[in-house]
Amino acid sequence: MISVLILTFNEEINIAGCIGSLPWHTDIHVLDSCSTDRTRAIAGASSAKVTVREFTHYADQRNFGLALPFIHDWIVMLDADERMTPDLAAEIENVLATVDANVAMFRVRRKDIFMGRWLRRSSGYPTWFARVIRRGRVRVEREINEIYSADGIALPLRGHIEHYPFNKGLEWWFTRHNSYSTAEARLLLAGERERFRIIDLLSRDPARRRAAQKGIASRVPGRPFLAFLYLYVVRLGFLDGRAGYRYATMRLAYEIMIDAKAEYAHVAALEKVSLTTPLPHRHRSKRR
Repeated sequence: MISVLILTFNEEINIAGCIGSLPWHTDIHVLDSCSTDRTRAIAGASSAKVTVREFTHYADQRNFGLALPFIHDWIVMLDADERMTPDLAAEIENVLATVDANVAMFRVRRKDIFMGRWLRRSSGYPTWFARVIRRGRVRVEREINEIYSADGIALPLRGHIEHYPFNKGLEWWFTRHNSYSTAEARLLLAGERERFRIIDLLSRDPARRRAAQKGIASRVPGRPFLAFLYLYVVRLGFLDGRAGYRYATMRLAYEIMIDAKAEYAHVAALEKVSLTTPLPHRHRSKRR
């Protein structure tokens, strides 16, 4: 009744726990982005079907994965650092048993776990993610922080996925978000800052609402510090204790990287070099 898609890259720490959290094992597909560790061996030993594809960007990879030859019409999609919970699994089975034909997708919320606790406030919860998808009825857009376009109705579920983004350590988190911030800066350089639609603030799609909110926020001076204040003060992130403070400051650093790289990227474009290429020194001529 239910197939599973898991995207991986060097996830030997996470993949067994992810697969082990699932009650559905008849059709698990792992789409691996050329891992150099034991990810594929561990997945294969867990009876998953492993497909290897070089990573391009997130939307492209997810679209490729959703087109794999699944047995069942409904696909539960997880990242390797996510865990299915028993309550959500039971809810999915109950809902799909009587789902209408015009429903194409279900969204779920995640519980982000850091320093042994759920970041209920400082993480910006609730953020909704498309994780239960009817085969052939959903298209993924945007290369990072993806948007899911459904041919049909998208509905929310009550249950949660547990998310462990720090299982690989803080250094890995910073490395990953360094890459994320580069992608976000490139999107701004390509003009996405100007293309968001105000009407999306009223969209029923939480991903489109979030994109519009980010588009507006990107124009506000001092946005990274306002983002910190929003997460830590307005959303009461300080109630998450030390973990909430640390996470909010890390998000501040991430937003600063996006802004710095976007500005750098603009200059780099004028110099006709890539975002990651050091700019040449500019020598001022001496006034005589």
